[in-house]
Amino acid sequence: MGCGQPCNMAKVERLEQGYMHHPAELKAAMLLSHGAGGNCDAPLMVAVAEAFAEAGYRVFRWNLPFRQLRPRGAPGGSGERDREGIRDAVKLLQQQASGVPLYLAGQSYGGRQSSMVAAEGPGACDGLLLLSYPLHPPGKPAQLRTEHFPKLRVPAVFVHGTRDPFGTVEELRNAIKLIPAAARLQVVDGAGHGVPPSAAKSMPAWLST
Repeated sequence: MGCGQPCNMAKVERLEQGYMHHPAELKAAMLLSHGAGGNCDAPLMVAVAEAFAEAGYRVFRWNLPFRQLRPRGAPGGSGERDREGIRDAVKLLQQQASGVPLYLAGQSYGGRQSSMVAAEGPGACDGLLLLSYPLHPPGKPAQLRTEHFPKLRVPAVFVHGTRDPFGTVEELRNAIKLIPAAARLQVVDGAGHGVPPSAAKSMPAWLST
């Protein structure tokens, strides 16, 4: 796989589980996990990885364990296997990017599992970037996926579309009040469940402010 950008800015290394994006100057690291219906090659995942690599992040854009087992299909189960995989991937990333802040990021399911890992182990990361967080199943606003929010102790940035059926902007705004750490919402007008890849270029600034 090529860089998809000038290679003097960042290079991309193919690994068994995905791709490692190496910045020209290392400032931080990020583990980037995909949604339930996709994989690490989804256009949004590529765009986010490239944007953060340009901003100085070493980004591990990878396939979650359920996707490593089969190319299509939903995760199934409790997600514990995927959370264990996230913890292992964090260790790999820490070996390649020691001494810098490390962020967990993910689209929908990948973001939810990443936030659960952060809640279960406060030292797992320095912050969260959650894209289209699946607050509840479509049409079932009472089934909130916020049980772990009160245990989050790291800053979190939620990026959410105004047309997301997995939670309205107002519902998510109320839900993140449960998080005791600094948490804020970045709204993408007109986006559904899956923000457009074009929004990726703005995300490093959203995460750093």
